[in-house]
Amino acid sequence: MTFPANPRLDRLQPYPFERLRELTAGITPNPGFAPISLGIGEPRHAAPALIAEAINGAMKSLSAYPATAGTPKLREAIAGWISRRYGLTLDPATQVLPVNGSREALFAIAQTVVDSTRPGATVVCPNPFYQIYEGAALLAGADVAFANSDPARNFAVDWRQIPDATWARTQLLYVCSPGNPSGAVMPLPEWQALFELSDRHGFVIASDECYSEIYFRDEAPLGGLEAAARLGRSDFRNLIAFTSLSKRSNVPGLRSGFVAGDAALLKKFLLYRTYHGSAMSPIVQAASIAAWGDEAHVVENRARYRRKFADVTPLLAEVLDVALPDAGFYLWAAVPGGNDIAFAQGLLAQYNLAVLPGSLLAREAHGHNPGAGRIRLALVADEAECLEAARRIVSFTKSRP
Repeated sequence: MTFPANPRLDRLQPYPFERLRELTAGITPNPGFAPISLGIGEPRHAAPALIAEAINGAMKSLSAYPATAGTPKLREAIAGWISRRYGLTLDPATQVLPVNGSREALFAIAQTVVDSTRPGATVVCPNPFYQIYEGAALLAGADVAFANSDPARNFAVDWRQIPDATWARTQLLYVCSPGNPSGAVMPLPEWQALFELSDRHGFVIASDECYSEIYFRDEAPLGGLEAAARLGRSDFRNLIAFTSLSKRSNVPGLRSGFVAGDAALLKKFLLYRTYHGSAMSPIVQAASIAAWGDEAHVVENRARYRRKFADVTPLLAEVLDVALPDAGFYLWAAVPGGNDIAFAQGLLAQYNLAVLPGSLLAREAHGHNPGAGRIRLALVADEAECLEAARRIVSFTKSRP
């Protein structure tokens, strides 16, 4: 029996963790070690108590359908956080929209802005990249062009690799700052170059900023809206920023975030989301208001990551090419010998430790896979477990021929 199906589904590539399961299916991890996973970027610090309190106090709100635009109180809480964090004043009614986590919104924006009837519709994204970018582009009917990161420039994306002819066909550009997996933060001149390209060719910039509140320098990472304002682009034309509570507040299961920026873009996005059925639960809205209004738990969370990275990074640097990132909770480490998949397979087999091979996070582009030879280590567990994982990596690396 056959049935009709969207042919674009056949263009999707397996998700990195699905590919990793296939690559490790025949491996029996050493039972002498308790299992540890540094593979998935899933925050495991405890969620702040204020979120649970807000959820418990909002149970009566389940008796009504929520509006896709969210409550004015939630949009005002988000705009208030943006003001405190970036010094920007946004209209909560037209420039802010709550979303069910940045992942679904990053996917949905491509469905909103890509016009697949235009010849050569293209979406540009960094490489390595968050796999949602590619899947969103393909299901919207666009082709994907990749700009590789450059290790020699702190893994900054080399946007110059995209030729003018491709930029002319581009309808959407995904940027990620702080970056996944490298943690690199885009500086103002890079933003300026992208804004100029957007003005010239008319494409939308989707700025994924879900790691913005975990950082290791004195200065907080520059955000896309902040960069636009500094450059006199106070209308945020063709720019939309995506932020999430998952990493900031340790609530990946809450599925809560927001998009903010160009009011005209958000009007179209709200229309799409209204039909898509993307309204946020009133319980989640209440919890989100509490989370966006409190910064103490964020400061504490950031301090925990700073302590972990301060202890783990020097230990791993004894055997791997790795350094403290600008931000985020990943270490992006080069492995001896350059075979990231074999390294991950051996580490799992001998030490029952899972890591994500970098080549699975990237595509072959401009002559090579820029993730090859590296592994992504998510330091999301408590400090003791992360230190134990680091010691296993050191032992494993030293034991290899």
